[in-house]
Amino acid sequence: MKIVAITACAGGIAHTYMAAEAVKKAARLAGDEIKIEIQGAMGVENQLSQNDIEEAELIIFAVNIGVRDLDRFESKNPIVIDPGEFVGNAQKALEKAKKLAASQK
Repeated sequence: MKIVAITACAGGIAHTYMAAEAVKKAARLAGDEIKIEIQGAMGVENQLSQNDIEEAELIIFAVNIGVRDLDRFESKNPIVIDPGEFVGNAQKALEKAKKLAASQK
């Protein structure tokens, strides 16, 4: 499955980066292809291209604040999960995101 994710938290430091690493690891363990955009204290890192977004089968917002440039996702249905869920149990949070996305189809 092709997945894109955005991670962001209120502080823009700890959970933002921890969630990014956790999402990446869980996706790889599940055999998924993933690209992650980090919206942290340092600004936007690894910005997703419009092509990345359009090709994604699953879009995850691991955020507890607003996402920058949200209009890029207008035609998509992102799954929003608190970054702390990925930090606590990334595999379970990824499964949850997949189930939520499947229920929206």
